[in-house]
Amino acid sequence: MCSSDLKYTQPYDMLPRNVDPITFEVIRNAFDSLVDEMALTVMRTAQSGVVKDAMDYATVFCDREGRVIAQGVTVVLMANVFPDAIAAVLDRFAGDINPGDVFIANDPYGSGGSHLPDVYIMRPIFIDDQLEGFSGVTAHQADIGGLVPGSNSTNSTEIYQEGLRIPTVKLYEAGVLSETMWNLIEHNVRVPKTVLGDMRAQIAATSVGERGYRLLAERYGKKELRRYTDAILEYSEAMVRAEIHDLPDGTYRFLDHIDGDGIESGTVIVRVAVTVAGDGVIVDFEGSSPQAKAGINSVLTFTKSATFGAIRMIIDPTIPNSAGCYRPIEVRAPLGSVVNPRLPGAVGARGVTGYRIVDSVLGALSQAVPNRVPAEGEGGNTIISIGGYDEDFEPFAFVDLFAGARGGGPLGDGVEGVSHPAVNISNTPVEIAEVELPVRFERYSIEQNTGGPGKHRGALAQVRQVKSLAHNAILQIRSDKRKYPPYGLHGGKPGSPSWNILNPGDGETVLPTMGTTELKRGDVIRHVMAGGGGWGDPLERDPEAVEADIRDEKVTIDHALTQYGVIIDPATLRADLVATATERQKLRT
Repeated sequence: MCSSDLKYTQPYDMLPRNVDPITFEVIRNAFDSLVDEMALTVMRTAQSGVVKDAMDYATVFCDREGRVIAQGVTVVLMANVFPDAIAAVLDRFAGDINPGDVFIANDPYGSGGSHLPDVYIMRPIFIDDQLEGFSGVTAHQADIGGLVPGSNSTNSTEIYQEGLRIPTVKLYEAGVLSETMWNLIEHNVRVPKTVLGDMRAQIAATSVGERGYRLLAERYGKKELRRYTDAILEYSEAMVRAEIHDLPDGTYRFLDHIDGDGIESGTVIVRVAVTVAGDGVIVDFEGSSPQAKAGINSVLTFTKSATFGAIRMIIDPTIPNSAGCYRPIEVRAPLGSVVNPRLPGAVGARGVTGYRIVDSVLGALSQAVPNRVPAEGEGGNTIISIGGYDEDFEPFAFVDLFAGARGGGPLGDGVEGVSHPAVNISNTPVEIAEVELPVRFERYSIEQNTGGPGKHRGALAQVRQVKSLAHNAILQIRSDKRKYPPYGLHGGKPGSPSWNILNPGDGETVLPTMGTTELKRGDVIRHVMAGGGGWGDPLERDPEAVEADIRDEKVTIDHALTQYGVIIDPATLRADLVATATERQKLRT
């Protein structure tokens, strides 16, 4: 997150009394290392591309009450859901949580989940027969059943069409695997070898978390360690309250859009009012669209997680990523809306709404702290799923997350190839996908002139073109930002819109931003991601930066003239500064 005035200090006077700052830092960093080691374990042992390559998963350590103490390096939006998932464990299994137990859940309605592909696996950790914490991993499964391969259907109209709902249950009891639960999962997913392989990776990572915590408890003792985990929470809260107190009081409003829900025409609205008062924040989504018919609804747990993540982006990044950060933040979302649906609202593609939540909160905050918030990026990753059966009638599911066009910010241009700040997701390497699945990549590039013009330019749009080699397959697309391209800030212009094109060229078909279609062998899907929005007046852009963009073939000479008022000599590719000053004056008047 861009910032020009954040404080990168550790005011240890905010620590609770009788807490040694050096010991505090050692323990705090030990927890950070613990959850990162869990994350690496998942990456090294998972089976699917969406987990091991795209890194669509999250790792956390939570205390005995389910409060997050540390988050791993991967997806923020997933990690902040864990308190609700563990609260369901503590509620449903009160008095029946024992050493060797492992819990599993994915149900968004009552088990703290966010959508069915994200399966949460949680291991309670005991020291001297006392519950001291939980190590947890959630991972986006390659398939969990439902209408389409990959289980990211935007066409589902209720959650019962989206796949296997897993309430909070024991996957292991006293160290013994529940064969019934394991078999139930195996028989309800299209690619059981891959899905169960990813779940084994999650289970292994929770064991790594347990081992790391036990080593800390051996060194410091469980009472002392408990005291320091409490201190991490209190310290994070105190630091965030101090940051919020420095923000100008007031109510800041913003409106963002989703092009449509893929079933019913019409724009879906995310409306937010962010009220800063003293050392607290109220984020109210009153006025957002009613619950959508299609699967883009964001359950309250996910809406809160996205809101917390957005506010976290504008404050000191050195503050520990614990649940204490979110105590000063109250989230209000009307029941029955797209940001807080009722059962059986479909939620499979809730990620697109989660991104709009983040971007709308940041848009509101840009009014309070303009030098901390960049323009909107590509709108979050696009998910393209191609699934079906290969020539041997073996099932396959290609699930890839295309991302990488940040908006321009107060400190510089948007960056290509870096995913939305709410996640830390990659895309599947071309070579790996082509070896493992019946697909072929025909293009992977960025598009000229697609970054939103600004003093600091938005990142260029990314293009991925994929051919299906399967005899028959189903294509599912979840994208956005065609009708409403990424917004610019402080005079910056919007980025370019996104496109989905089936069989580009003569006879091509433009597909909607969301939906499914059948593919036959040789069909090609081309996705053009939206370009990032610009930040600041384009006529204030340094002509040397425009020159560099032309040399890098990011913009054309004509684009430099029309959007930036910079006149380039086509022979030398250098700016004529005198002519540029005259041209810019004409454009201003």
